[in-house]
Amino acid sequence: MVDCDPQTLRNLTLFTDSEGRGHFSELARGGVTAGGDSRYARHLALPEVGPEGQLKLQEASALVIGAGGLGSPALLYLAAAGIGRIGLIDDDTVDLTNLQRQVLHSTSEVGESKAASAERRLTDLNPEVSVEAIEGRLDVTNALAIIQRFDIVIDGTDNFDTRYLIGDACEILDKPWVFGSIHRFEGQVATFNLDGGPNYRDLFPNPPEEGLAPNCEEAGVLGVLPGIVGSIQATEAIKVILGIGEPLNGKLLVIDALGMGFRTLEFSKDESREVVTELEEECCGSCSSDADSPSGLMLEISPSEFVQRRDSGWGVFLLDVRRSQEEAIATISGTDLRIEHNQVPMRMSEIPLDKDVVVYCRTGSRSAAVARYLISTGLAKGEVYNLRGGIHEWSDTVNPDIIKY
Repeated sequence: MVDCDPQTLRNLTLFTDSEGRGHFSELARGGVTAGGDSRYARHLALPEVGPEGQLKLQEASALVIGAGGLGSPALLYLAAAGIGRIGLIDDDTVDLTNLQRQVLHSTSEVGESKAASAERRLTDLNPEVSVEAIEGRLDVTNALAIIQRFDIVIDGTDNFDTRYLIGDACEILDKPWVFGSIHRFEGQVATFNLDGGPNYRDLFPNPPEEGLAPNCEEAGVLGVLPGIVGSIQATEAIKVILGIGEPLNGKLLVIDALGMGFRTLEFSKDESREVVTELEEECCGSCSSDADSPSGLMLEISPSEFVQRRDSGWGVFLLDVRRSQEEAIATISGTDLRIEHNQVPMRMSEIPLDKDVVVYCRTGSRSAAVARYLISTGLAKGEVYNLRGGIHEWSDTVNPDIIKY
């Protein structure tokens, strides 16, 4: 999200046309306007938004994962609000059974890609926003690369695997995201990973056993419920972008549509929880190897092999991606730099990717995710290694004086 500087604000002129509608134009950008056709007049009238806030919305970006029941209202209201760049990803096609709740699509679009249908509808609603539609599925191979390009993420999915993936990727990239879920007549909303606040795994450490949580197809859902929940998700995203109000940070909003009741449950961050995630474990399993691999693939190296190669003159860069508190407990001799894992995307310039890099953490999980991310940027000229087992395996196989914690 981008703040408005004073000079930009001085270049904004708010005026009223002959019909009494207020709008503003940005004179400094040679005719580029934000709502010059009075589209955002009701926002401009709000002291909490005004011209400065509307410009923040225009310069923000949001990714909605899923263009179905929750994604439909969220996408429509984000576009209507003037979010400058909206990304959406969905691998499904429009089905007749969707139309009871997925109001973004129409009967004429049955059989069409939801991503294409959504892009057309949003562009028609507000041609001033840029819509990036991705026909595909968010998975461990693309989650970091896609999510890193947006300011905030909205979860419009209907399965636990993707929710944990979103939560893990956002925690690694330090991106806020708005969770939503629906079941029959009940909905839930929370904003995770905001300003160091709790994440999805702090509230739901583990997914339910298979078969214990039926999906909408099996359990049914009141058609208007996703509209309520998705609209609240869009509200949360707009509040976060504008920096107003009290987001659902550390709070789970539970909605009972039958009793029309709303209650809020508070939860806190589990400071002892390590960022050991499905995303990171998948990266370790699918992208690492002890064998030689061509440049461009993440490798894994054991502590003993690392010591042997470094002692033989290997000019490698050793990167610690743990927190500062962990560094104070134990550090591998010869570490070149420590950057907390979720700060790596913002501090890429400090990592010499023209040489081989070895990344380590406590047990090898966070470092695997970071190594995978470094590869995904396409900037690595040398090879990127994950130090297998991290501090723990180093203590077991190289130096027992290193404290395991």
